[in-house]
Amino acid sequence: MSGRLAFSGAAIAFALLAAGCGGGSEDAEPAVTASAPAQPDHTGDGSLGTVEVPAGEAVQIRSLNAISADVAALGIPNQRGVELAIADYGAIRGFDVDMGTGLDDLCSADGGQAAAQTIVADDQVIGVIGTSCSGAAVAASPLISAAGMVMISPSNTSPSLTSDLAGTPGESYHPGYYRTSQNDLIQGEAVARFVYEDLGLTTAATIHDGDPYTQGLAQSFSDSYQSLGGQIVGFAGINKEDTDMVPVLTEFAAGAPQALFFPIFQPAGDFIADQAPEVPGLENTVLVAGAALLVDSFMQLPQSEGLYITGPDLRYGANTNQSTGKDAEAFLTAYEATYGSPPEGAYWAHSYDAATLLLDAIKAASWINDDGALVIDRAGVRQHLDGVTGYQGITGTLTCDDFGDCSAARLTVIRHDDKDDLDASKSNIVFQYP
Repeated sequence: MSGRLAFSGAAIAFALLAAGCGGGSEDAEPAVTASAPAQPDHTGDGSLGTVEVPAGEAVQIRSLNAISADVAALGIPNQRGVELAIADYGAIRGFDVDMGTGLDDLCSADGGQAAAQTIVADDQVIGVIGTSCSGAAVAASPLISAAGMVMISPSNTSPSLTSDLAGTPGESYHPGYYRTSQNDLIQGEAVARFVYEDLGLTTAATIHDGDPYTQGLAQSFSDSYQSLGGQIVGFAGINKEDTDMVPVLTEFAAGAPQALFFPIFQPAGDFIADQAPEVPGLENTVLVAGAALLVDSFMQLPQSEGLYITGPDLRYGANTNQSTGKDAEAFLTAYEATYGSPPEGAYWAHSYDAATLLLDAIKAASWINDDGALVIDRAGVRQHLDGVTGYQGITGTLTCDDFGDCSAARLTVIRHDDKDDLDASKSNIVFQYP
């Protein structure tokens, strides 16, 4: 429920006394003036309403990630990161936290919209960890925002969801949206610097599939690469369901690119990696993949060997999440013990940090009323997240800007040389940024 006003018995008694309804005679001793009840110590002004969680019930949050089909390797570790964060964090003011059943964003606009509609239909939900994919977030974010909820994504990276990092909101930005993953304006520059400065390659092509993530990152790379002095000799789009990449790759070959950057999801990314070396003119072209392919299901394929892959810096060392006291080693030990294998995707730590940020925000925006219920101020949840600065997470130090970019923004490029030893490949870092 939302917007409920509650008055304590002391406040009612005080009002009756002030109105002369207290009874007694003129000779009675003067009544002691009651002081106004202390205001709850919490963030928020009630402008987005409140949610009341009755005693014995749980605080409701949701996970909305890509947990089926070819992109499941990206989203399932994100969902599990939320589950482990809830377990490690514990109760909020004595109230358990419930994630409910994990929802699937399908890595698509339709999937994001459908799941968001399910979420906002439940007015007890405070916030969402997700989506996995930027395309799903573009459709989900306006619904979550309009409902007064918050959404914190561990792996959305499209600049359109936040800003241009220069004060201009993105076309798909909505209040209440945050992320612990990097803005792809940063990743695009990182890849451009790696290709142009470290590899010394002066011509490149890039490909996207029309998704806000793939198109935004391809454009960011293109802009940064050209600003450094490189020449883009091919920029084209494919359909996500395409399997024959030879036509677009042949078009690229005409420009003789020394590098091909393809920030593409599976399965399309599988076909590009397989077919590009066979296209005349691309035999010696250096292939660079985006973070969407920094997943085990791609890196185990024969055609993935020899590629460079960009993504978040996974060297978390002794970084400790300040809300739970857990570091990456403790998380990974618990993950394997709980789920039977290590996380396949790259954003598990970002998901864990996103979940603890949300739980901290709920705690800051809540209080227990006279009925023993937990009252959560929706505006207060946003207010707390807006003020996050210097938060120590597993991924590093997080500070949220005016448009929800909170990431520590540490990126690397690896050279993937061994499909049978993924740990070795993930540790084979050839470039780091900044």
